Amino acid sequence: MFVADEPGFSGPIENVTAPLGREAVLACAVHNLSTYKVAWLRVDTQTILTIHTHVISRSRRVGVTHSDHRTWFLHIRELRETDRGWYMCQINTDPMKSQLGYLDIVVPPDIMDRGTSTDQTVREGASISLTCAATGSPQPQINWRREHSKTIPLANGSQVTSLEGPVLNISRVSRQNAGPYLCIASNGVPPSVSKRIMLTVEFPPVITIRNQLVGAALGTDLVLECETEAYPKPVSYWSREDGEIVPIGGSLEPQRIAGTYRSILRLPLRRIKTSDYGAYKCVSKNSLGDTEGTIKLYPMSPPALENKNVIQRLNIMMDKASESTPFGTQDFRLQDYNRAISRDQFTFVFLISILVIDTMS
Repeated sequence: MFVADEPGFSGPIENVTAPLGREAVLACAVHNLSTYKVAWLRVDTQTILTIHTHVISRSRRVGVTHSDHRTWFLHIRELRETDRGWYMCQINTDPMKSQLGYLDIVVPPDIMDRGTSTDQTVREGASISLTCAATGSPQPQINWRREHSKTIPLANGSQVTSLEGPVLNISRVSRQNAGPYLCIASNGVPPSVSKRIMLTVEFPPVITIRNQLVGAALGTDLVLECETEAYPKPVSYWSREDGEIVPIGGSLEPQRIAGTYRSILRLPLRRIKTSDYGAYKCVSKNSLGDTEGTIKLYPMSPPALENKNVIQRLNIMMDKASESTPFGTQDFRLQDYNRAISRDQFTFVFLISILVIDTMS
């Protein structure tokens, strides 16, 4: 039989979700409480937490408040994952009345050292698996990315910018796959976290020479260059055809190209002599192998330059010839000749003929 003044619940307890370390508050609304009392219990352990305004629990994190004895609030501060579960609001009637509410604790992701790959070194052509293990509530999702938006190779030959899953498999690793990989864990609870895993690829030296045949004139300066690519870091040097090593040092040591396995090896040649002509070998060695490339230096004639003395000499000869040769007559005018024939066509034969005339005079 229904009794109007009998205490009861005004509505269900709303489930609460709160982040780790914060405070959660569960509300229990009642009516007609009169002299009856409200208690809060932890269901799974059957532990009494509060009765009326008194805290029974020994935990300093638990508290109770009310709003005009109509809504009773259970406070749990500094939330822990162990606080997750069902809680009961109870009225001490006979028989007892109760209802349940659920407290869920969300935990931001955390990447565990155990189960997560550290920096890896692998031989080119081998396969490797990178793993990433994370905890959190809800369970985090794992995404793999590379720095600078580089692509990730898949087994089917395609390339992607991100890949989901706790394991990243790379088949037939190449040097292009080397570099940092990011394992990113997220579950909707900020902040997301990531770990940087460096993949290093080992391979024997490769040499690139852009100009294998180089010409230079005696007395000029020249710098020979070759590019090496290898890991571990190679020992690189220059040698002549007879095997003699050409010493270099200081600022001429191989210069590493940032962010790559490549280095540039330079050999400066100053005031080239006849003995400098011939073959130069760029040699590179590491623990996985060695290779070499050859540059041949051959002699060249010096570039043609305008000789003002020759021009002046020609003018003198022209003046001298005007006194004793037909060149001095009004019928021959050099400016008319130049107007008809361009400077580029003012041939060497004409110049020689004037020199011959000058010599004969």
